[in-house]
Amino acid sequence: ILPKELAAEVFVEFDTDRQELLLNAFSDSELREVLDELFMDDAADIVDEMPATVAKRILKNTDANTRRMINQLLAYPDDSAGSIMTTEYIDLKRTMTVDEAFDKIRQVGLNTETIYTCYVIGSRRKLFGTVSLRDLLLSDKNQIIGDIMDENVVSAHTLDDKEEVVDSVDY
Repeated sequence: ILPKELAAEVFVEFDTDRQELLLNAFSDSELREVLDELFMDDAADIVDEMPATVAKRILKNTDANTRRMINQLLAYPDDSAGSIMTTEYIDLKRTMTVDEAFDKIRQVGLNTETIYTCYVIGSRRKLFGTVSLRDLLLSDKNQIIGDIMDENVVSAHTLDDKEEVVDSVDY
């Protein structure tokens, strides 16, 4: 009875038993609607926690690209940073202008987990820095991203131990 987006947000907060009960009660079309609204890391977590028959049904009701992304996330060891990272973020180039960055945010923002921090990425997905939505809003539209990005970033490799990554962050 909830709108699809809200239903997906509520669904991920349920315990595994309740999720399984609902998944079994959903028709294939209802299941697809909920899955379409989930972020990839949430979908992967649900597939990982479900019995094999439910997991197969979930994967059967996703498109090939979503299935590939879920399987990619599930391939990370449970104790790795990659197992808890999101794949849905906004990546910008150092050479973009603020105006071009906003165009990109408008284009992909609805399908990303967060738009408040954008990641400045180079070739081979090398992280150069971050830029906040606040900094973008307060900058001239012709300003170059490389000039306003924060280069002092904390990063981790996907196979790093997630507990060690958390412990290494200085709050």
